[in-house]
Amino acid sequence: MKLNINWKKTLLVTLDLCIAAYLFMAFTSWNKPTETVPVCTKVVINIADENENGFLNSSEIKALLEKHHIYPLSKRIDEINPRNIEDQLTHMPFVNTAQCYTTQEGHVCVTITQRTPIVRVKSFTGEDYYIDDNGGVMPNSQYTSDMIIVTGSVTRYYACNYIYILAKIFMSDNLWRNQIEQINVTPDKTIELVPRVGDHIINIGQLPSAADKKQREELITEYVDNQMKRLHMFYKHGLSNAGWNKYDYISLEFTNQIVCRKNETSKTHHQPTPVSNQSNNNAQ
Repeated sequence: MKLNINWKKTLLVTLDLCIAAYLFMAFTSWNKPTETVPVCTKVVINIADENENGFLNSSEIKALLEKHHIYPLSKRIDEINPRNIEDQLTHMPFVNTAQCYTTQEGHVCVTITQRTPIVRVKSFTGEDYYIDDNGGVMPNSQYTSDMIIVTGSVTRYYACNYIYILAKIFMSDNLWRNQIEQINVTPDKTIELVPRVGDHIINIGQLPSAADKKQREELITEYVDNQMKRLHMFYKHGLSNAGWNKYDYISLEFTNQIVCRKNETSKTHHQPTPVSNQSNNNAQ
């Protein structure tokens, strides 16, 4: 008996079976994403200037990322979004820049730089905040540092547009960074300085004003540099001879002379003593 075999049909059936077997194996054995896709085994948090500024630490960064459910440890690498982590971190008030990336070893690396405070403001309204080196406001925190304190009649606008320029000048000079500990703003915007050495207050007058930021910075820088040079000369040739505690008030607001008031602890009352700007050695 002769069998009539449809070889074409048989071949198609066989091919279908092979494809089905291949697909079955592909989905059940060869493609196991939970086993082959790496997970994050380590999170490295580097705060570049942690020792200098000290506003942030690794625990705070971890807590923030956990709060937003994006802390990457033990998560699959392909489910981690570095850009999302960066965006969350840059919204923190003390973060300047944030960078996040993954490695082939399954590590997630986060590098952060902090904003740099240059002065702390404690205004007459009771506000307490920091100003950074770009004139931006930073909230009060547990941060402690030996930085200049600003007191008196200072608004946020004046602090961000005038005082921050003055503070930058002092912070860039070793002498004044170590000598000036307080800036007081009087109601008429006269600037008074309280030094660390010497029992006196220094009046440097009113800072020049300008609507344009660049022009304002140039005017204030030139004015303050000139006033502090005069003060330096008076320190060198006047107080070094007369004594650091002889005067309790030193005024530089007049162009051609330095006016000093003798210390109130003196037995008799003295009127302010004018000291020539050209001859500081004549201080009385």
